[in-house]
Amino acid sequence: MKKIFSICWLAVFCTGCSFSVDVIEAATPTKLVVTSTLPPSPTLKPSETPLPPLPTSTVAPAAGTTSTQVNVRVEPSTAGEVIGIIPANTSVEIIGKDPGGNWWQINYPAGQTPGGRGWVTAEFIVTTGEPTVPVVGGAGVNPNGDHVAIIQQQLNVRSGPGTSFNSIGTLNARDVVTLTGKDANGAWLQIVFAAGPGGTGWVNAAFVQAADVNSLPIVTDAGQIVGTGTPENTAIPALPTVAPAAQDHDSAVAPAVNITLTAGGMRSFQYSSDVSSPIGDAEDWIQFKTFSVNTKLELECAGSGSYLAELLLNYSVVDTLVCGKIILFLSDPSGVYTAHFVSFPTGGLEYTKYTLRVEAIP
Repeated sequence: MKKIFSICWLAVFCTGCSFSVDVIEAATPTKLVVTSTLPPSPTLKPSETPLPPLPTSTVAPAAGTTSTQVNVRVEPSTAGEVIGIIPANTSVEIIGKDPGGNWWQINYPAGQTPGGRGWVTAEFIVTTGEPTVPVVGGAGVNPNGDHVAIIQQQLNVRSGPGTSFNSIGTLNARDVVTLTGKDANGAWLQIVFAAGPGGTGWVNAAFVQAADVNSLPIVTDAGQIVGTGTPENTAIPALPTVAPAAQDHDSAVAPAVNITLTAGGMRSFQYSSDVSSPIGDAEDWIQFKTFSVNTKLELECAGSGSYLAELLLNYSVVDTLVCGKIILFLSDPSGVYTAHFVSFPTGGLEYTKYTLRVEAIP
């Protein structure tokens, strides 16, 4: 009876009222929008423009987990800007890798980068097997056709092509850089480097692993392109220049480069320079150590031909180097090797340009 009375009272009270029930149906699945929590600020900030949706990838992301806290960078390099930090034991989606396989590209919307991506060091990411993801960057895989290179060991980035120019930063082993040019000798490579003048810097080619360097444009100290490189495997011109070689102030105790080849790191290097007499730089010294008992040495030259090239072990001459000839010799892993080049005057300006290639055979 009480129940009937309550219903009647509700009907009287709500006379003239109307009720409706709306059923909401989603035409399409609701998208999950991930937003970052902004740090406290004394003033309000305008709302940020939402990031565009990530492009559809034809390759499924590979799963990975951080083994420690890792930095997320804009580029696959320790010189790249840090756009975030991922804690240890955090799952990540791997969508690409650098040409050397030392960096993973991951989905990272929190970084606020175009495409919502970032780069992390591969050694700090645990995966099940080798992720099957595409190589990102480099000629043939980059639509812009960029040349990329891998840094072999820590080295300075300089404002110009030579040790006399100021150091504007450093790169670490396994960093990936984009090449934009080279000097006339091919001994120094110009790279994209945001902290440098005009957004570029210079690195010593002996510490860089790169392909098709000969096709890079020739760039002056002032940043002007004065020519284009010759295709790979093209012979050095008979008379590359008539100007004397620039002084680099190297010596037996202070060589132009001092390189250590290792089984787990850099196993080969290439060095290019020139010598001239009676004016210019008459001598060059290239020092290296090898881990293998077998080492291959190759020398290519062009110019007047009035020179002497020799190989020293612990500062004593052990062999003569001949242009166009490959030497495979029994090497002493505990010894110090030096390639020495000397230009001899014969009356006029004598000029020789050379390229030395050294490879340790495991």
